[in-house]
Amino acid sequence: MLFNSCPQEELDRLAEQRNKDCLDILAKDPNRKGQDGMYVIYPDTRREVYCDMTTDGGGWTVIQKREDDDVDFYRTWNEYKHGFGNVTKNYWIGNDAIHVLTKDQDQDLRVDLQKFNGDTAYAEYSTFYIGNEADKYQLTVSGYTGNAGDSLGPHDGMKFSTKDLDNDKASYNCAINHHGAWWYSACTNSNLNGKYALSAVTSYKCPYWYRWTNGYRALQRTVMMIRHKRTS
Repeated sequence: MLFNSCPQEELDRLAEQRNKDCLDILAKDPNRKGQDGMYVIYPDTRREVYCDMTTDGGGWTVIQKREDDDVDFYRTWNEYKHGFGNVTKNYWIGNDAIHVLTKDQDQDLRVDLQKFNGDTAYAEYSTFYIGNEADKYQLTVSGYTGNAGDSLGPHDGMKFSTKDLDNDKASYNCAINHHGAWWYSACTNSNLNGKYALSAVTSYKCPYWYRWTNGYRALQRTVMMIRHKRTS
């Protein structure tokens, strides 16, 4: 009896589909360590993402990345649901994708920040999860460590808000007021999806991390990335 062999391209595709996130890729191919860049994962469907294969051992799936003003982050609920941007420079992976990535495996969240003068800092959280769309992508976050200060923990339990769907606790729409989209309360200690500035201006409409800069000082670069907890 003759059996048709499976083409190598098909074998490669099937192997790729078993990678749910960047840590899966690194675990199967340790030679990827230090090779940051665009990869393909399948948390639910095929998604192109940026993988940080360097920081703290690598294996981080980047869910938000900003480094210049090429991409407008003042977007609608539907755009934040599905994601947008260019994974090599500026993008939001999509709230549906974040939910899928965080719903079944415990995740660490790391937020890397850079000022316009080159100073850097980070905040890491040992618990990070968001609900599904029916839950308005409600945020669960705790377990802060780092040197940037905890500017996300105060948003624990908040629902996601955009300019066209207000889920915050203020009497006005914080997403419009802060020119962004976030887990606003009334309103925010952080605003990483605000209007990108070209210098270190002071404005609550810009991307900022209040506890690090002690104010609304615009940041030059921000990265949010997650990594599932290793079982061994």
